[in-house]
Amino acid sequence: MNQNLAFADYAVFIIYFIVVSAYGYSVYRKRKQDEQDAKAYFLAEGNLTWWAIGASLIASNISAEQFIGMSGEGFFLGIAVAAYEWLAAIALIIVAVWFIPVYLKNKIYTMPQFLKTRYNESTALIMAVFWLFLYVFVNLTSILYLGAVAINGLAGGEYLHAIMIGLAVFALFISLGGMKVVAYTDVIQVAVLIIGGLVTSYIALTTVGQYFGVGQNAIEGFKVLMREAPEHFKMIIPRPTANSSQLEIDKYLTFPGLMSYLAGIWIINLNYWGCNQYITQRALGADLQTARTGILFAGMLKLLMPLIVMLPGIAAYVLYQNGHLPQLVGGKDGAYSAVLTFLPTGLKGLSVAALTAAIVASLAGKVNSISTIYTLDIHKKYIQKEAGEKQQVNIGRIAVFAAMLLAVLFTWNDILGIGGVGGFTYIQKYTGFISPGVFAMFFLGMFWKRTTGTAAIVGVILGFVLSVLFNEYAPALFGNETLLYTAYPNGKGAFEIPFHICMGLSFFFTMLAMIGISFAGPKVNPKAFEIDSEMFKVKPQTTVLIVITLLIIVALYVKFW
Repeated sequence: MNQNLAFADYAVFIIYFIVVSAYGYSVYRKRKQDEQDAKAYFLAEGNLTWWAIGASLIASNISAEQFIGMSGEGFFLGIAVAAYEWLAAIALIIVAVWFIPVYLKNKIYTMPQFLKTRYNESTALIMAVFWLFLYVFVNLTSILYLGAVAINGLAGGEYLHAIMIGLAVFALFISLGGMKVVAYTDVIQVAVLIIGGLVTSYIALTTVGQYFGVGQNAIEGFKVLMREAPEHFKMIIPRPTANSSQLEIDKYLTFPGLMSYLAGIWIINLNYWGCNQYITQRALGADLQTARTGILFAGMLKLLMPLIVMLPGIAAYVLYQNGHLPQLVGGKDGAYSAVLTFLPTGLKGLSVAALTAAIVASLAGKVNSISTIYTLDIHKKYIQKEAGEKQQVNIGRIAVFAAMLLAVLFTWNDILGIGGVGGFTYIQKYTGFISPGVFAMFFLGMFWKRTTGTAAIVGVILGFVLSVLFNEYAPALFGNETLLYTAYPNGKGAFEIPFHICMGLSFFFTMLAMIGISFAGPKVNPKAFEIDSEMFKVKPQTTVLIVITLLIIVALYVKFW
């Protein structure tokens, strides 16, 4: 195993960098000549094709926390973590069929605009400020930190800050050109990350096959994984018993079996894919059929993601358990980087390019959404109401630069403690506290006309308070009989409720409170959206895509139940 990059690896990476940069610049020059208004800059209004929307959705979604974090969860949990990806495909179907028509019919371009149109300006401002803080201090920082750490480990371990700056500058170069540049360069980024990710998974499987004497055969290597780690190929993690080990308890706390499917994982996916500026922005400027096809295309691509981001983690587990891997740097989150050390010269550079593509695409997409929310929902409304089209674009570019600078500063010495809990856990922990309230607010706002602005504000605040209550204080209040025990290195222990169950409880009680408050309000809400059955009808070709996706998911669950 060679842990350092060779000249050929750097050459492959440089070629990738030149191709993406040159293509991005050409798209920017064309956009600058043809489109001058702010909506073209922020939304690429009316100009994104379905394949660009779908590819951009995946490129923005798959980042360092997936490559590093989900590979680490594959090392720890196994295939159960694939539920995040496969159920995301179902969530994307729901968004394409039911959410997007509501947004497009009501000409919604940002999530705060949705809240202002449906509820009131106070709700919109509260959530706009919240989303800006979340995107900058949780998402940007974790993506930048995890990505820099992963690439730094492959480059020799001495270039963390230089890599961090390089990733930030590369993402800035793409994002300053606006949404059209981000979306179309994402097509190349997705191609690179899928090809590079598949190559990494293939090498991991052939390496397993080689070490276990079945030859350099990927299929035989996969069979070895299933034989050597059968517990890693079960979608449902069983509830621990009195005789369970601490490891079995910890796995259930992370992904509590069937209970995860009752609420938690659906709230995570539907809130992420349906109520998230960072994601829905790709589709908000398109017509309905183009947006739907792009979203469903992204759903089909999601089915591939476990093969790319999870399977290397399981391979690393089997190799590690049998003494074929050195001690993992950074615990389970070091699984993906450890697998990359088996790649031959040149292919290692392709995998680093794939990882970089994922990081840069996510950074660019995030800062574009930050600039959109800040410019359209805060600056234009409260600071410079008379700002013209060109001024708005310039303000958006300043916001892009400021957001990235803040992310670099707060990531420089890991001020936020991202490395202490792991990037994937860091994101899930801090976004999950607000997800139940936000999703309840959007869901009722779309599909129940009686929901009031007061109920929305109470819902988002109550959802957060209940999340804190169930995660931090409920174990002491409810007693130990129904909870799970977690031991800590200092010998002490604590009782916990699995995180997915906490989200489900918070969502349930938030919905009850919002419904009760809305019933106390007026029977006719003038701000309610007009919806009709025609909005939700799908064309035959769309139905075919949906059926194919669902059949594949059913087959996967039947295989690995």
